[in-house]
Amino acid sequence: MEKIPFVTKEQVEEIVKTYPTPFHLYDEKGILENVRRLKQAFSWNKGYREFFAVKATPNPFILELLKKEGVGTDCSSYTELLMSEAVGITGHDIMFSSNVTPAKDFRKAAELGAIINFDDITHIDYFAGIAPFPETMCCRYNPGGKFAIHNQIMDSPQDAKYGMTREQLTEAYRKLKAKGVKHFGLHAFLASNTVTNSYYPKLARILFQTAVELQRETGVHIAFINLSGGVGIPYTPDKEPNDILKIGEGVREAYEEILTPAGMGDVAIYTELGRFMLGPYGCLVTQAIHEKHIYKEYIGCDACAANLMRPAIYGAYHHITVLGKEHEPCDHMYDVTGGLCENNDKFAVDRMLPKIDIGDYLVIHDAGAHGFAMGYNYNGKLRSAELLLREDGSVQMIRRAETPKDYFATFDFTGLFDDEKYWE
Repeated sequence: MEKIPFVTKEQVEEIVKTYPTPFHLYDEKGILENVRRLKQAFSWNKGYREFFAVKATPNPFILELLKKEGVGTDCSSYTELLMSEAVGITGHDIMFSSNVTPAKDFRKAAELGAIINFDDITHIDYFAGIAPFPETMCCRYNPGGKFAIHNQIMDSPQDAKYGMTREQLTEAYRKLKAKGVKHFGLHAFLASNTVTNSYYPKLARILFQTAVELQRETGVHIAFINLSGGVGIPYTPDKEPNDILKIGEGVREAYEEILTPAGMGDVAIYTELGRFMLGPYGCLVTQAIHEKHIYKEYIGCDACAANLMRPAIYGAYHHITVLGKEHEPCDHMYDVTGGLCENNDKFAVDRMLPKIDIGDYLVIHDAGAHGFAMGYNYNGKLRSAELLLREDGSVQMIRRAETPKDYFATFDFTGLFDDEKYWE
C-alpha cells in the first residue's frame, strides 16, 4: 500500500509561518471518514458503540470531534476521566477499563456513572469500600495460553497481567449479582495491532461462547460484549490495511451462529479502538536541520524520540516521506535521527530515501495514535504542538507547544531563584 501524506509541501510551508516544526498534525477528513466506516461495519447490531481509547490520542478536541459522531471514550485513569468529563462525555458513554486501579480512580468513575470494567476478581471487594455497585458492570477475561490465528501465534495472554481466569469470571458474576448488579458485560484483549481481518471474528467467537456459558451458569443478563482494541494498522507499505467492513461481517456471522440461537440476540457489541481510529490520520512533521557524514550518512531533524518514541523503544517502523520529493528515486541511505543524547534516537535506520537537503520537511507517518501521547521531557526537550487540519483546509492549534516555563512549572524556586526571565 502506497503511503501518501495527507498534507502537501505547500501546505506545510504555509503552516510553519505560524507554527514552527516539529508538530503533530491530524487529518479531520480522514478521521471522520474512518469512524463512519467503522459504524457502518457494525450497523447490523442495534446496540453497537465505539469507545475511543483516550490513551492513544488524549486531546479534548479529538474527543469532541468523535463525540459528535456518537463515539464514547475508553478511559484507564483519573485524568482521562477528567478529560472526558470536560468535553461532556459522562455516564455510560464512558467505559472505564483500568488495572491496579487506585481508589481515587474508581471513585471518579462511579461519580461519572461510567461502565466500570473490573480487571481482577479482588477488585470487587476493593470497590465495595469505595462506592455503591451500579446496575451495569463488566469483567475482563484472560483465557490464558497462546492466541493464534491460522496457526500463527499473535500473542500470549498467559503472560499478560490483565483479566480474570475462566473460573474467576463465574465467581465474579455471582458475587456481583449478589451485590445487586443486573446487567453484565464481558471484555477481552488478546492481541495488539493485528493486521488481519480474522482477529475480531476469532475473538468474538471466544467471547460469545464464553458469554453463553456464563449466562447458563449464573443466570445473569449479559447486556454487551466488548471486543476492546487490537485491530491495527499497516505501518509498513508492503501490508494492506484491515477491511473493517469484512471484519464487521465476520463478527456478525459469529453472532448469528452462537448468540442468536442461545436466545441472546439482544447483546450489544462494543469496541475500544485507538490505533485503528487515529493512527493513519496523524503524522509528525519535522525539518532536516543537520547532515553528518561519518561511517554512515545521517540526517538530523528538529524532532526527536521525545516527540515519537516508538522507533526508539520498540524499533518500530514509521514510513517517512520527504515532502516535494515524493516521486524522486529513493537512492540515498540514511539514518534519520533526533538530537537526544541517546543512540537509539533514530526515526529510521539504513532507510532508502530521496536525497535530503537541509531545510526539507519530512512527514513521519502513522503517528496519530501512541505518538504525542507517549512524549516525554528527557534532555529538557519540550513537547511540540498538536494541530488539526480541518476539512476546509484551515489549520487549528489543538494543543500549543510547551515552553521552558512549562518545564519548570512544577519546581518551587521560592527563595532560591525567582527571576523568570530565563525561561520565558
